[in-house]
Amino acid sequence: MQTCADIPGFISLRLVEQQAQTLGVSRNVIEPPSLRHSCGVMVCVHIDGQQAFAATSDISAPGLQQALERAQHTAQSLRGRSLLHYPAPQTRDVQAHYRSPDLDLPLPDTADWLALLMKTSQSVPGDPRLVHWSARLRVVQEQQLYLDNQGNDILRSQQQLYPEVGVNAFDGQQSQRRTYSLAQQGGANVVTQSALSEQARRVADEALQLLLAPNTPQGPRDVLLMPDQMILQIHESIGHPLELDRILGDERNYAGTSFVTPDMFGHYRYGSDLLNVSFDPGVPGELVSYSHDDEGLQAEKHLLISQGILQRPMGGALSQARSDLPGVANSRACSWNRAPIDRMANLNIEPGDQSMEQLIGGIEHGILMASNRSWSIDDARNKFQFGCEWGQLIENGELGAVVKNPNYRGISSQFWRNLSAVGDASTHQIMGTPNCGKGEPNQVVTVGHASPACVFSQIDVFGGQA
Repeated sequence: MQTCADIPGFISLRLVEQQAQTLGVSRNVIEPPSLRHSCGVMVCVHIDGQQAFAATSDISAPGLQQALERAQHTAQSLRGRSLLHYPAPQTRDVQAHYRSPDLDLPLPDTADWLALLMKTSQSVPGDPRLVHWSARLRVVQEQQLYLDNQGNDILRSQQQLYPEVGVNAFDGQQSQRRTYSLAQQGGANVVTQSALSEQARRVADEALQLLLAPNTPQGPRDVLLMPDQMILQIHESIGHPLELDRILGDERNYAGTSFVTPDMFGHYRYGSDLLNVSFDPGVPGELVSYSHDDEGLQAEKHLLISQGILQRPMGGALSQARSDLPGVANSRACSWNRAPIDRMANLNIEPGDQSMEQLIGGIEHGILMASNRSWSIDDARNKFQFGCEWGQLIENGELGAVVKNPNYRGISSQFWRNLSAVGDASTHQIMGTPNCGKGEPNQVVTVGHASPACVFSQIDVFGGQA
């Protein structure tokens, strides 16, 4: 077998092993548990400005040798044919190990998790209008080892937990749904501190309230978005538009392009002075915290938008070289059988200085919205229309009646320029999503979002079908 010294140029190896367990209880009946395991290696070779990958689930010496030879052959075949010249990887000689919080603490066994989910399911009241409910938990454990012939040796050990509860109510004419979900790195405390049984009772009660509520009125109002809706707003109208490969046109035929252009950085007003958006891979417990990205680049916090002004995109080493723009350490792959591309990681809104009471008290004519139910946004991530599960009117600084089917729409940059108040740390929540899709072949990755509650002035609000 070849050694690193025998190979011209640069070679890296990324070993990924992942195990995912999914458990659920629906209507007090245990669902069949699911356990998935995956392990393999991605080899990357740089030769004379060309880059090529080869993946294998055979991690024996012969299997790795075959993958290396395939990657070498492809890189050599690209000479004189590739449209891109890949920059030489930086010499770093880094040894690092990132670990999720509480990773050393043992998790409950499957029987204990199922008992907790059953208790949660049984907490839903016995109202005949509650026609379906469920409690679920997904636990993902992943180890990733990155090695290269520049001396880098980077280990990442992560554990992600996804507890969720959902309740559907139906009165014979209409249905309403309320949910609770969380997505964080950590140990069993991520689940136990969620108080799932209490969440089940709460969302069941709110689903019944929605059955009796009037439809959301139409017209311009101030909108108070809670963190569980803010994460969708951040994801779609800031995250995807700022991915640098999109800006350069790479995703145009599949996941879409961006209304942002390279010449906007450094001066474009993306939002009001209150908008500060960070790429922050160092938040303890956030879903995509890590020390280095999947190409070995050290991850550091950067403000992408500062006081409303666009500062930098989310682009890894290749996109930075192509665009001559600063980026971040966000080259990420969904598994061992995919090459890293520019992805969101932890994308957060920095807290402001107003409590929830102050946010509500500052609104004369508005509506609070929580928990995304539907979303639609154009290919350039500009015009959007989002719907929420829960709405409450706000009149003269007081929280009032519940309304159903709350929806709002806008244009991304105009919407963020209408940001008029940002909640403080007491309104701030660490959340995320496990299913952001992009790339060909498709890659579904996790994304972390943390946000306070935020107020937007004079937003176009409307209801759904009565």
